[in-house]
Amino acid sequence: MVASIDALIVFSEAAAAGSFSAAARKLGRSQSTVSTIIADMEIDLAVALFDRTTRKPRLTAHGEALLANARETLEAHDRLVQAAARLSAGLEPSLSLAISNTYQPPHYEKLLVAFEKRFPTVELECLVKEDEDVVSLVQERRAELGVVAALASYPPDVRSIRLAESSELALFVATGHPLSGVPDLTMETLAKHRELRITTGVKPGEHQRSVRVWSADSYLLLLEMAELGFGWTELPRWVADRFGAKTLKELSARGWPRLVAVDALCLKGASLGLAGNWLLDALTTLGAKADSK
Repeated sequence: MVASIDALIVFSEAAAAGSFSAAARKLGRSQSTVSTIIADMEIDLAVALFDRTTRKPRLTAHGEALLANARETLEAHDRLVQAAARLSAGLEPSLSLAISNTYQPPHYEKLLVAFEKRFPTVELECLVKEDEDVVSLVQERRAELGVVAALASYPPDVRSIRLAESSELALFVATGHPLSGVPDLTMETLAKHRELRITTGVKPGEHQRSVRVWSADSYLLLLEMAELGFGWTELPRWVADRFGAKTLKELSARGWPRLVAVDALCLKGASLGLAGNWLLDALTTLGAKADSK
């Protein structure tokens, strides 16, 4: 027979107190009840837990070994009870966020720190994707929330909320690229050189601006390609400043740099847990001008 949680509690308290009577007082039970529970546990486990030949019962070697297991089991049981309580209160065990590299305001790290402190048991997964790929992950319920450079329209089942922060995009090339010293570039001039552009799995090849194109699904990969001199690319300014400040040159081109709005996404009708609702509220209220569409 497997020892019950109640029996493990009595065993642990008796070992800690050093006597059955002291354990009984702490547990609010009679000494005879404590003695019976421990005796029954010893019968069930076929092991003597206490040496009763002395004035006060003393743990046997087997009792010492099993006490550690008993306490581990009680701790696991406590975690189980707490986890069940959180779930019944609406706290999800995990949360997935599909996020674009266009979104990186100064307070983003602070938001993650606050999330970790508030929901230390929630497993947070961050999936870095761009454009329609973020929308797709939200639609497929692969991610509960998405953050994306604002698109012209969204599917009818996706809710978008405009964030206060916008993102600045600019054009960059390697410092030794032929375009690096050309002032007032036009799109016609840029089109004569290889473009390094973001592509998505949902709509690959859209918005191509040059005859020659290399593509990647990550701005960091595009940055590395640009550093190697393979072409010009559009990058979020924070990405270029943080990772390419010494190797890239910003191009002077008409209409650039440009600001793009950023949207938070979730599936209409989907029920977010406590952590998901908190994160969505934090994303949309930190800038104090959320504009729900």
